[in-house]
Amino acid sequence: MSKVIPLSPSRFAGRGWRRPNNFSFALATAIAPLAAVEVGQAALSMPLAFIQRDDHWSLAAVLGLLPGQNLYVDRNGAWLARYVPAALRGYPFMIGVQANGEPVLCVDEASGLVTKGPEGEPFFDENGALSPGVAPVAAFLTETARSETQLMYACDLLVRAGVVEVWPITIQKDDGAQQVTGLYRIAEAALNGLDDTTHAELRRSGVLGVAYAQLLSMGNLAQLGQLAQARAQSEAAERARAEVKPMITLPEDSTIDWDWSKIGR
Repeated sequence: MSKVIPLSPSRFAGRGWRRPNNFSFALATAIAPLAAVEVGQAALSMPLAFIQRDDHWSLAAVLGLLPGQNLYVDRNGAWLARYVPAALRGYPFMIGVQANGEPVLCVDEASGLVTKGPEGEPFFDENGALSPGVAPVAAFLTETARSETQLMYACDLLVRAGVVEVWPITIQKDDGAQQVTGLYRIAEAALNGLDDTTHAELRRSGVLGVAYAQLLSMGNLAQLGQLAQARAQSEAAERARAEVKPMITLPEDSTIDWDWSKIGR
């Protein structure tokens, strides 16, 4: 379980952190909200879907088809897609929002990457400023957060224009079919049927590219389905191996001498 708290000298001075060496921390991340600057690259690697976040809409990378499932991370923590969403590249750091609405740099204290002593890289220098290892991560995440806000604005415009609809995705499980909920897509017919005025407004706002990127990305859903099938087969094979019992159980006493000449006679 994560424990995301603001990064402050009072709590983290004299402590250190380590960079993750794989993506095991994202094994349970099924959805990764995107920033505007990464939509094009993400659309070429994975399905993108509109999601509702509080009172706003955003575009997110779909990493799994079930809650707590990330099909782009294998059992060894390796990332299987060509692109890694920016939201995962700054871990264990992330940008939070203070009560006054201002952004604040946070760290997941339960990540296993934060040390209790000075081991690893320091969070702060001797003057209480962000260390040379943390400062670039903070700058990257701050810019990403700004870009996420821009994308939220674009998604809100598309929703208000009436061109976003429920994305009906059904997956087959052992106990029957299950509908994936909470994901939305561009309604292509509605987009093509926009009146000239609304279409021009969306074009001037620069949000049509987001709509087309989402439409393009839906072709990656088949790849996600293949990854799901491969994982299910692998897990089934592991269960089968675990259920296989040895035909002969040798005695625990390894001092017994076996007369192999009489075996089979």
